[in-house]
Amino acid sequence: MSPHKYPNTGLRSQEAQGQGLQALRNEAYIYVRRNDERCRITPRLRFLRTQSGFSYIGVLLAVAIAGIAMTAANRYWSTIIQREREAELIFRGDQIREAIQAYYENPPEGQSKQYPRSIDDLLKDPRYPQARRHLRRWYKDPFSGENDWAIVRDAGGRIKGVHSNHSGRPLKTGGFPKEYGAFETAASYSDWEFIYTPKGSANPEGG
Repeated sequence: MSPHKYPNTGLRSQEAQGQGLQALRNEAYIYVRRNDERCRITPRLRFLRTQSGFSYIGVLLAVAIAGIAMTAANRYWSTIIQREREAELIFRGDQIREAIQAYYENPPEGQSKQYPRSIDDLLKDPRYPQARRHLRRWYKDPFSGENDWAIVRDAGGRIKGVHSNHSGRPLKTGGFPKEYGAFETAASYSDWEFIYTPKGSANPEGG
């Protein structure tokens, strides 16, 4: 066969081969590019997922730490409030005890020493024609906020002391005034009895 019979056959074959190679190059380029994009995107997704996981754990830790801090703060302030109430209980109980002492130790001339019959006798002593007050006012129990003291009476029914009705366990276990040394072993505030006992008499009787 004469090569001149189909003069363009060789050129067309070369062009087809060239186009085929170019198409393969394009496909290879697209494949490599896609793979390259996946390689770039995948680490970002992994990083975001990891970062999200760490953020969630961080929030949980923050909540836990905040809860512990709030619990500690509540305990701290509860302790502060309880100690303040203890101090106020000692002050008010002692004021009542001193008022009972003043009533007992200062009878009118010619009368015997005796305890008051009621709390009102401390606010205004009925034994005197002039107004005489041994207690400025009737203090409330700092733990209850009410005038609900338990009254300690002698055999004659007269008032020789008071104590709180609160059953809580005291925080304070030392450093009391000498007349309240027994408070160191008290199991509850109701054991803090503010009683006036005259010197030389363990249990005086009222008249």
